[in-house]
Amino acid sequence: MDLDGKVAIVTGGASGIGEATVTLFHEQGARIVLVDRNAEGAEAAARAIDPEGGRIVAIGADVSSDADAGAAVALAVSRFGRLDILVNNAGFGIRGSVTQTSEADWDALMSVNVKGVFLFSRAAIPVMAGQGGGVIVNTASNAALVAIAERAAYVASKGAVAALTRAMAVDHASENIRVNAVAPGTTWSPYFDEILARHEDPKGFVAGLEARCPMHRTAAPREIAEAILWLASGRSSFATGSVMVVDGGMTAW
Repeated sequence: MDLDGKVAIVTGGASGIGEATVTLFHEQGARIVLVDRNAEGAEAAARAIDPEGGRIVAIGADVSSDADAGAAVALAVSRFGRLDILVNNAGFGIRGSVTQTSEADWDALMSVNVKGVFLFSRAAIPVMAGQGGGVIVNTASNAALVAIAERAAYVASKGAVAALTRAMAVDHASENIRVNAVAPGTTWSPYFDEILARHEDPKGFVAGLEARCPMHRTAAPREIAEAILWLASGRSSFATGSVMVVDGGMTAW
């Protein structure tokens, strides 16, 4: 799945699945624009992954900003000359049912999880179409397929990402742009650590999640990044409009 010569943008690239994806793409020879709202974290991740420099450029950006999306795409083109792959990975979750979720929290989550995919794709697609094609991979969730209690806004946002993935795949197939999504199960990451830190019973919470998975464990970020790599590479050349579930069998039960 060699990405030598390919240019990619990865949002949410400073930690978790995003950082693992940047690392794997770098190993496969890609040049990468690492996007994260934490500019210092983005720079640190870029230096750690590409200590010699030259193949990863970091940019602090808000994925819900049209201007920031345009700037990230422009940076890829100005620095590396093209854009072959967009990984819309940035996202977060909040706890609560519909009645427990404030309008402000709903809007903030949708702005990142859904609007961010829309804005970055809208900025990237004309560049990809102009050069003869490209690939977009969106990070959805198995929550796009099955409900999770007290995560109403998150579930809705990831369902929207899955639906938007299919819509873009249909709209842009004629331009040789493939659009797919990966749907991870629970994945251990710094963000997951933050969730546990706020939980009244972290060990019980993790045990409950593992009990819902036939493999009885959570995923490592690298395991999800491997799926993203396959969808981004030429190995998946006939796949578009698909949502690839990587959740240890949770949605199979």
